[in-house]
Amino acid sequence: MEYLKDLHIINSSIGLVHTISAILAMLTGAIVILNTKGTGLHKKIGYAYVVFMLILNITAFAIYNFGSFNLFHGFAILSLASIIAGMLPAIRRTDANWLEKHFTYMSWSVVGLYCAFWAEVGVRFFDMRYFWWVVMLATMLTSAIGGYLIFKQGKKLKYY
Repeated sequence: MEYLKDLHIINSSIGLVHTISAILAMLTGAIVILNTKGTGLHKKIGYAYVVFMLILNITAFAIYNFGSFNLFHGFAILSLASIIAGMLPAIRRTDANWLEKHFTYMSWSVVGLYCAFWAEVGVRFFDMRYFWWVVMLATMLTSAIGGYLIFKQGKKLKYY
């Protein structure tokens, strides 16, 4: 752990849990996105994704690298909202469009996670003079590709 602190990659135990849960959420999110929906595997890996995202977001609120509540905490709130908006319809199943809502919000949750990855890469590896440009361009590209793939899959599923 001291070695990672010296590299300024992970600064605390909370940061380590945050990082591990982020990596696991990225992996499980990709598995869910790339595999057939509605199967037992989808549900099991999907619930794991939700758990990792909850851990990721809870630990995000305990990290104050910029001194106080900041933009990244706002994105953590948005991330939690997308998880809740995606899971509630799937759990309740009271709305005729519950599957479309689940698909849309959970898919955007994964895209948001990958956008957050670029922000983390920017913070860790780029000088602050370039940070915003790198993060903005990478996030825009990730969002555009993710949006295209979501729309394409949504059309295939007859949601759009």
